Amino acid sequence: MITRPANWFYLTGFTGEAGALVVSLKGTTLITDGRFMVQGHEETSSVRIRRQKESLFESVGGFLKDLRVRSIGFDPTHLTVSQLQSVRKAAGSQLRWVPVTGIVESLRMRKDSGELAQMRKAAILAGEIVKFAIGLLKQGVRECEVGAEIEYQMRKRGASGPSFETIVAFGKRAALPHARPTGKRLRKNELVVLDLGVILGHYCSDITRTVFLGRAPKRIRVWYKAVLEAQAEAIAAAKNGVACGDVDAAARQVLAKYNLDHLFVHSTGHGLGLEVHEDPRVAKGQKRRLEPGNVITIEPGVYAEGIGGIRIEDDVAVHASRTEVLTRAPRDLIEL
Repeated sequence: MITRPANWFYLTGFTGEAGALVVSLKGTTLITDGRFMVQGHEETSSVRIRRQKESLFESVGGFLKDLRVRSIGFDPTHLTVSQLQSVRKAAGSQLRWVPVTGIVESLRMRKDSGELAQMRKAAILAGEIVKFAIGLLKQGVRECEVGAEIEYQMRKRGASGPSFETIVAFGKRAALPHARPTGKRLRKNELVVLDLGVILGHYCSDITRTVFLGRAPKRIRVWYKAVLEAQAEAIAAAKNGVACGDVDAAARQVLAKYNLDHLFVHSTGHGLGLEVHEDPRVAKGQKRRLEPGNVITIEPGVYAEGIGGIRIEDDVAVHASRTEVLTRAPRDLIEL
């Protein structure tokens, strides 16, 4: 029983917002409401579309009861307690419920050539937009103005929207890794962090660049050099068969050399695909090994309260014998 929209899209092509997919030896059935019946027939093939009569999970339970299967797998990370109670009650006491985590996600981690081609396009578009956004930066402009223009440009250039809420952070606010745009105006001698991604053909991209308005002081130049080196080492380490924790360690070792590792407060990266945060996690201690078809972000950063932050992020595809950087935008420090 699959209840996560990204997973049922991956398996069937259905883009509707409500429903549940049941996959069994007897076939694949999508249970959804009246709003999505026509859409379900148009977007899928070899999938039975069943209209729910009661609430969704009551309807799914009733279908499972009629199906007369002995056991059903479900992902406990995708259901609330009340949803699970509802579907189990409707399905009857004879059905055995088997918690299984991440089956479809494990398939989604390994992108095929068609998916990689689409992700390459999404990454290139994100790079074009971040370069455009840098051209908007001038003294007095507001974070929210830049953020709005970024998301307008995404749709104007063919994206269905942002893969996450665009991050635009000026000055001291650049020390917040997930800062959201505010009315703050850009002033001379401030750092700017731009973190954005597009959804293009259902697939996400994610890129971050940091610039400085004015002539950067020595401390900022050293910090930027450290982050850039850390990213380069992590990208070089991101090879087929390498543990994700070792990629993370490669970035941290560089920052430790500059005595900046204590200012690196998040993981080095994350998987990317139909969702902006997917497996595998590129974080401390992660033992999962990279394999061909994985697409990950590499995004080390340093953040100092009262000063600002520096982050450089790119999307990286792992192939059998090489690593490909999908995003294409300059990484050197830009001073405006």
